[in-house]
Amino acid sequence: MKNAINLKLINKLAIPALISGISEPILSITDTAIIGNVQVNAVESLGAVGIVGAFMSMLIWVFGQTRSAISSIVSQYVGANNLEAVKNLPSQAIFIVTSISLLIILTTYPLASEIFKLYNASDLILDYSVMYYKIRVFGFPFTLFTIAVFGTFRGLQNTFYPMIIAIIGALANIILDYILVYGIQDYIEPMHIKGAAYASVIAQIIMAILSAIYLLTKTSIPLMVSFPFNKEIKRFGIMVANLFVRTVALNVTLYFATRFATGYGKNFIAAYTIAINLWFLGAFIIDGYSSAGNILSGKFYGAKDYKSLVTLNQKLIKIGIIVGVVLALIGFIIYKPTGLLFTKEAPVLEKFYNVFWIVLLMQPICSIAFIFDGVFKGLGKTEVLRNLLLVSTFIVFVPLVYTLDYFGFKLNGIFIALTFWMIARSVPLLIYFRKQFLQLAKNT
Repeated sequence: MKNAINLKLINKLAIPALISGISEPILSITDTAIIGNVQVNAVESLGAVGIVGAFMSMLIWVFGQTRSAISSIVSQYVGANNLEAVKNLPSQAIFIVTSISLLIILTTYPLASEIFKLYNASDLILDYSVMYYKIRVFGFPFTLFTIAVFGTFRGLQNTFYPMIIAIIGALANIILDYILVYGIQDYIEPMHIKGAAYASVIAQIIMAILSAIYLLTKTSIPLMVSFPFNKEIKRFGIMVANLFVRTVALNVTLYFATRFATGYGKNFIAAYTIAINLWFLGAFIIDGYSSAGNILSGKFYGAKDYKSLVTLNQKLIKIGIIVGVVLALIGFIIYKPTGLLFTKEAPVLEKFYNVFWIVLLMQPICSIAFIFDGVFKGLGKTEVLRNLLLVSTFIVFVPLVYTLDYFGFKLNGIFIALTFWMIARSVPLLIYFRKQFLQLAKNT
C-alpha cells in the first residue's frame, strides 16, 4: 500500500520542525536586537555580534551536518522496517561530533583575534568580537549534541519533541538576554555584550540536557556509545564528508559577504548584520518544509515508493513558493518598523533600508533551494549537493561579488550576488530530480 501524501501529513512534520528550526536564528536575532539598543557603543557591539555570528554559523553548519546524515539513514531504515539495524548509530555519531567540537574550542580559542582580523574587524569591533566569541564558543559542543539528537528524532519521523526543546531554549535565551545584557537594578550589573554571550551558552546547555532526556525517555535509541561501529558508519562518514565540503563552500560565501560588509565601515557591517540575520530567519522558517522533505523523502526512498516521492516533491515546490511570497509580503508591510526593532542609529538604518528589499525578493527563490536541499539530503545524495555548492560559490558568487564591489554596489552588490547564488543552487536540483525520479515513478 502506497502512502497518501497530503498537506496534513507534510504540516504534521513541517510545522514543529519550522518552530524548532528557528531557534538558532532567534538566538542570533535576540542578541542582535538587544545589543543594537544598548547605551554604550551599540554600533560596534552590533558589528561584533554579526561577525562572530557569521563565524559561529559556519562552525555549526559545517559540523552540524550529522543531523542530515543521521536523519537520512534512520529514515531510510524506518521506510524499510529495519530500525533495529541502526539503533546504535546515533550514539556513535554524537560521540564523534562532540569530540571534534572540543578540538575546535582548543584550536580557535587562542586564535580568536587572528580569526576575526580575517573578517576585517579592527579596534573596538575586534575587541568585542574576541570577548563575545571566547564566551559563546563554550556552547558549541552542546549545540552539536542537540543537533545530532534532533537528526535522530527526524529520522524517526518525529519533529514534535525537537520543537518543545527549541521553544524552551529560545525562551530561556530571550529572558537571559534581557537580564544579563541590561542587568537588574540592585541585583545584577549590566554585562552588555558579555551578557548576550552567556545567555546563549546557558540556553544551549538547557537544550542539550532536554535533548538527552527526551531521547532516553521517548525512544528506544540509546545514548551510551557501544562498539564495534555500526555497518552504516562508513556511509554516515561519507555523507558527512560531502556535506562538510558543501558547507565549507557555503561558508566561503558568507565569509566573503561578511568581509566585504566589514570593509565598507561600521555602519555597513551593522546594517549587514541585521539584514543577514533576517535572511537566516527566512531560511529557517522554510527549513520546516525542507525538514519534512528530508524526513519523508528518506522514508519513501527506503521503501522504494517513487510515486509518493514525486508527489511529495510537487507539493513541496508549491508550498515553498507560497511561503516565500508570504514572507516577502510581510516584510514589505513592516519594512520600516523592522529596522527600528534592531537599532535607532540613522546611518545604520539608511544602509539597511537600501538593501532589505533584495532580501525580501529573494525569499521565493530561497524557499525552493532550501526545500530541495532537504529532499536531496533525505535521499542521501550528498555528493550532488556538494558539487552544486562548489559551482554556485566559486563560479557564480565569488566572481559576481568582486565585480559588483568593483562597480561600487557595496551592500546591494553582496545581496544581489547572494540572489544569483541561490538561483544557481535551486534550478539544477529541480532538473536533476525530475530526470532521476519521474520515470521511476511511472514504472512503479
